Amino acid sequence: MIPEDLRYTAEHEWVAGDGSGPVRVGITHFAQDALGDIVYVQLPEEGAVVSAGESFGEVESTKSVSEIYAPVSGTVVARNAELGDTPEIINTDPYGSGWLVEIAPADPDSVAGLLTADAYRELTQS
Repeated sequence: MIPEDLRYTAEHEWVAGDGSGPVRVGITHFAQDALGDIVYVQLPEEGAVVSAGESFGEVESTKSVSEIYAPVSGTVVARNAELGDTPEIINTDPYGSGWLVEIAPADPDSVAGLLTADAYRELTQS
């Protein structure tokens, strides 16, 4: 369950978009499955500046709390407000309605440096 049209991080975030405009970010099916039932999500406010590789929020499940890391540096231009009332949609639709934020990348080329679906598949199978 690793969509081919997305890019990925080793920390299990996915990125939709090529960086020419805002990119949508979420956590992968692998990550949500490892976390278990998600009960709370903390996200940055719109306008927040995030740095690639640094934590910008948390996902809390019945098992643990896990940091969410920015896949690219840039400015948060949207956040998924629906997660405030229904964080469990990350479990049921991690690549769709369970998205977390949209980021306007500071460097549009930074998306190309993320993992391909094949590389992410190798990472999660090792």
